[in-house]
Amino acid sequence: MDIKKNISDNHKLMAQFLKIVRTFFYAFFLFTVFTGCGNEQEKDTGDNGTIYISADESFKPVIDSQIQVYEARHPGKKIIPLYKPESACIKDLMVDSIRLVIITRKFSPDEENAIVDSFKVGPKFRVVAKDAVAVIVNPKAPDSLFTMNELKDVLQGRFKKDLIPIFDATRATSTVRFIIDSVLHGDSLTSKARGVSSSEGVIDYVSKTPGAIGFVGVSWVGNHEDTMQTSFLKKVKIAQLESTDTKGNYVLPVQANIYYRRYPMIRDVVSILKERNSDGLGHSFASFLSNEIGQKIFWRAYLIPALQNFSRRSVSAEE
Repeated sequence: MDIKKNISDNHKLMAQFLKIVRTFFYAFFLFTVFTGCGNEQEKDTGDNGTIYISADESFKPVIDSQIQVYEARHPGKKIIPLYKPESACIKDLMVDSIRLVIITRKFSPDEENAIVDSFKVGPKFRVVAKDAVAVIVNPKAPDSLFTMNELKDVLQGRFKKDLIPIFDATRATSTVRFIIDSVLHGDSLTSKARGVSSSEGVIDYVSKTPGAIGFVGVSWVGNHEDTMQTSFLKKVKIAQLESTDTKGNYVLPVQANIYYRRYPMIRDVVSILKERNSDGLGHSFASFLSNEIGQKIFWRAYLIPALQNFSRRSVSAEE
């Protein structure tokens, strides 16, 4: 009887021991998983890796080109872009899985302090290119030449003709912010302004609406060698704005006019990097945007590279 009791007690002790061991290994497994997730930024050095970046939707054509070339040159590495309005990209500065953000402005002091407090890393920014906001109208529209005062009247609903401003949303995007800050100088948009879901949506809306006037990043309509953009240019017309240097002269947002700042609506393309590991994929892609190949891609997309000089050619107003 005592032997049976001892055996039974031993079985119970063994069962309890095995339960404790299983619990320990399960806890260790969870610790390993969550610790690994927290250190995700350290896992993409070497020849392989995948990261997410957040980019302003108005830069999608040129950033897609950058990623395509980068991945072709680095077969084991993958960049997954999340295209969003600029305000959402700024919020992504506080998302651990987002290493690189591409927008039109530098971070503010408060944003910098929040990043340092949360991630213990100082963010780095760099202007990598110069972009322009293009104005597009329906091919049947009678007006395709605007002074900046006339454009301001359009945006505030005071123009002599009833034109509807169309944006890739009516708030929180880089294009809307640029218009309010740099064209309206803090004044409000007309209540007639409409927002659609994307820059491509702006092009589509204007192509179907003679009374609409759209505002998009020039990388959506400036590359005459891109088949998608040439198809867009069959549906809409790029308006000309009065030159900053010659009254009565109207210019298109082509490279020469952006470079010499004759075109009046120019903005920066800014990369913001927040990655602890200097060998990480975020650093690698940010460096690619700044080196000769990345800068040449901006050039081929008919933007102005900010960090490399390439040969420039003369253009006419009809180009």
